[in-house]
Amino acid sequence: MPRPPISNLPKAQRQSLLDDLNYLNMAEIKSFCKRHSIPHAIAMKTKDGRTRRTGEDDRKGVILERIRHFLQTGVVLEQTRFPSSVVCFEPLPENLAAGDSLFYGQYDQTNRSMIALLKDLTDGKFKNGAIARILARDFWASGRAPTFREYAAAWLRAAAEHTRPNPEWAFLSDRAARTAPLNWKQLRADKAAKVIETLNEIIL
Repeated sequence: MPRPPISNLPKAQRQSLLDDLNYLNMAEIKSFCKRHSIPHAIAMKTKDGRTRRTGEDDRKGVILERIRHFLQTGVVLEQTRFPSSVVCFEPLPENLAAGDSLFYGQYDQTNRSMIALLKDLTDGKFKNGAIARILARDFWASGRAPTFREYAAAWLRAAAEHTRPNPEWAFLSDRAARTAPLNWKQLRADKAAKVIETLNEIIL
């Protein structure tokens, strides 16, 4: 078994490092991932069995959890791969129904029929925001292309449960906790610099 990199850090400092990873921006995160062969891009399987990059990155929280796993175990987790069964790049039907499936490649925020259907299924509550995109990716990563009815019901539950910003949304999270200073950008830069310095020290 590989030696967990975080074991090179005093125990009293480990949780602080894991928490402060949230202050890294995506450029800093991807730079670290590339140096240590930690995947950050989403892939998909094609019908002929090949693996192709989608051109999209995992969301910040997913990549940070992959980094935390590496730091705590020394093991690099595999990248997110959407199976071919949830991938479709054909245009959405003009007359969408609640029982139709939502595939990767067909989620189109500009498609009026799709948005209208999702609003109808959620009593007008649906919003095309972070929750919607995270939820869709979670379905596809699990190997499911949900029906629009299933997706709408899951969105309602997720929206009701999302009462605070995700920790990786550091600025919004600090604002919600009332700990964001006026010079938050400098705070972020200082914390990120310290995290990067510590990572360079403990990863031999």
